[in-house]
Amino acid sequence: MFTRIQKGTFLPEWINRYSNQTASAIEVENSIALRVLVLALVIVGIIATDIAAETQLSFWAAPLSIFGAAWSYKRRRNSNVSVKFGIAILMLVALGAFFGRILGELNDTRLVLAQLLVQLQVLHSFDMPRRKDLGYSIVIGMILLGVAATLSQTLAFAPMLLLFLAIALPTLIFDYRSRLGITKPIFGRDKTKQKNVTFASSLPSYFLLFGLILVIGLGIFALAPRFPGYQLRMFPVSSNIEVKGNFTGRSIINPGYVRAGNASGAASPGSSNDSSENGEPGKVDSSSYYGFNSRMNQNLRGEMKPKVVMRVRSQIEGFWRVLAFDRYTGKGWEISRNDKVQTIRRSPWSYQIYLPRPNALGTTKEIVQTYTVLADLPNLVPAMAHPKEIYFPTPVIAVDTENSLRAPVGLSDGLTYTVISEVPLRDRTLLGKAGNDYPELISKYYLQVPDAIKEKVRTRTEEILANYNNNRVGKSDKSLDSAYEKALYLAQYLKQNYKVPENPDEFPHLEANEDLVEAFLFKYKGGYPDHFSTVLTMMLRSVGIPARLVAGFAPGQFNPFTGLYIVRNTDAYAMTEVYFPKYGWFAFDPIPQHPLIPPSIEETQTFSVLQQFWKWIAGWLPSPVSGLLNNLFGAVFSFLARTFVWFFALFTKGFFGIIQGLVIATSSAFGIWLLWQQWRGFRIATALNKLPPMESLYQQMLQWVASNGFKKHPAQTPLEYAQVSKTQQPAATIEVIDEICSSYVSWRYGGQEPNLELLREKFNKLKKATKRF
Repeated sequence: MFTRIQKGTFLPEWINRYSNQTASAIEVENSIALRVLVLALVIVGIIATDIAAETQLSFWAAPLSIFGAAWSYKRRRNSNVSVKFGIAILMLVALGAFFGRILGELNDTRLVLAQLLVQLQVLHSFDMPRRKDLGYSIVIGMILLGVAATLSQTLAFAPMLLLFLAIALPTLIFDYRSRLGITKPIFGRDKTKQKNVTFASSLPSYFLLFGLILVIGLGIFALAPRFPGYQLRMFPVSSNIEVKGNFTGRSIINPGYVRAGNASGAASPGSSNDSSENGEPGKVDSSSYYGFNSRMNQNLRGEMKPKVVMRVRSQIEGFWRVLAFDRYTGKGWEISRNDKVQTIRRSPWSYQIYLPRPNALGTTKEIVQTYTVLADLPNLVPAMAHPKEIYFPTPVIAVDTENSLRAPVGLSDGLTYTVISEVPLRDRTLLGKAGNDYPELISKYYLQVPDAIKEKVRTRTEEILANYNNNRVGKSDKSLDSAYEKALYLAQYLKQNYKVPENPDEFPHLEANEDLVEAFLFKYKGGYPDHFSTVLTMMLRSVGIPARLVAGFAPGQFNPFTGLYIVRNTDAYAMTEVYFPKYGWFAFDPIPQHPLIPPSIEETQTFSVLQQFWKWIAGWLPSPVSGLLNNLFGAVFSFLARTFVWFFALFTKGFFGIIQGLVIATSSAFGIWLLWQQWRGFRIATALNKLPPMESLYQQMLQWVASNGFKKHPAQTPLEYAQVSKTQQPAATIEVIDEICSSYVSWRYGGQEPNLELLREKFNKLKKATKRF
């Protein structure tokens, strides 16, 4: 009744009989090489996840996977019923732990999913008797590599990707051999070619295949379009941060200010009592931007040491806005309504916080940005203009009167959050017609100019604008009547007529009774980069155009391999925002060597990787050539980008939009197929014309018969093909096939000249007769 199957273990006879039948029915995989390669793929996937997510899964998962794979190979012919039950139970436990982490961690679930896959793979490695089981492990390895690719923010992931590809190629070869039942070794004596096949002799072919796949993959990566709409609605965010005390959002802590008398330049908290904030001379901090505070002292001198502060993932290159100032102090700026800050709390079940949106007309585009902080920053949250949602780890966030975001804690190294912004489209025509009917609140706070310089700055500004009009008389109907054109021209004028000092002596510290704008315009004829933005803001205010100073980060350096913008502390700067009735605030950049209009949604990033590659190539070409090609490629890619965006936008317009999109896609596919058929026919005709007449006729006959359903097998000789046709074709067709095949063999191998005219006549008659039916 019972059978002893292991020492100290007994099972009923019927279970033992069933187990033996099951074990014998399973086709086990005996290839050690295939098993080792599959194990290597899985371990590479686990290590790649560790590198991308900065975890330590591989310290326990890799050794257990190796032990499980060895045990599974040794027990591959056994039924292992008890082990299967144990694996099933542990898998359920892992699944329960997974759901527990999902409910406990409301942030990014990709890493939690990767941990579950690793646990399941480790358990699965103890039961892999069949080739199908090894296939499951390969799939898990690929999924882990994909998760690592989405988590990775540096090129540290690239070596693991190359290693995975290097292992995957021989894995596929051994898997294919296993499917065909080939058991003989790959290396050894090849009797068909009478030579020895060694590992060294196979390396050139392997590296050729590896390089070819790599080149094709990089080409597809560069050419693949990147659409803003192709974004996963699963937003990365750090784990929850508990906030103690009552957060009001009024305080800003920035180490970028130095207390008076601290000659060493050491960082200190930027409270409002710091004398450096009150316009007194001082030095900037070497690592933190001095402008991220409720007060901005532009009488500081010095420079920062470059340091990476964050990485940003965004489909659109943009200005990562931090905060804005409304009151000019003579030597800097301050936020006059710093006490009027609105705090917004989120639900305890979600990291999502809805933010108040400004009332503005015009077209907008939803842009998703994910920020990963790499160095300690102030409690000011960078985001593109007009944020509407933020996924942040703290339970509360603050919004000031300038629509800037503040956190209850400083942004520390490793913090991740996501912002969704409704970025307005910059339409020059509409903004030019916005008029000057400004709301009372706008006029009250954004037209302030100190009385001491008001008249002097206004006179100088009007002179500049008048000179523009005078120079344009008789040449164009264009004028500077609109606020938009005035802002644009003044920004360009400052770029071209004022300069940044090459050494500090050209623009020393301001005296106690000196004004920054006055010194810039009339004394030094220039200033430091942020001074340009301050001057433009005050010039616009002096002629009745509301403006404010906004500070933030430039887009940074785009990495085409990771898709991230690498932002440094030296990317921080200030520029001018101008208010247009009904449309809101739009930025202008007067700083020399900066684009006049900061990057935004108008700049298409659909083919961003290809654009970055082209910029690298263009750097090596002569200017006329690169300029011509830039215009050509720019027009082509702009057309393609607009076409792609328009097409995929159809699928967001309801049922009829989807039907319209499918009809267009089907019609386009049919048109492409027709063009392909024409091109294919042209290539075939060209190739046939280059052949000898008899060879050309023979190939035409084969193609025509193949189009009617009777294709010649590559292994058949012409005479064998003619013989087989006698059982499958009509008599008239058989006769023509037989005559052409016989004449072809006689011509090719016997040197006999065929009667081409007679053969062509018979072949053409056959085709005409067939068409009638």
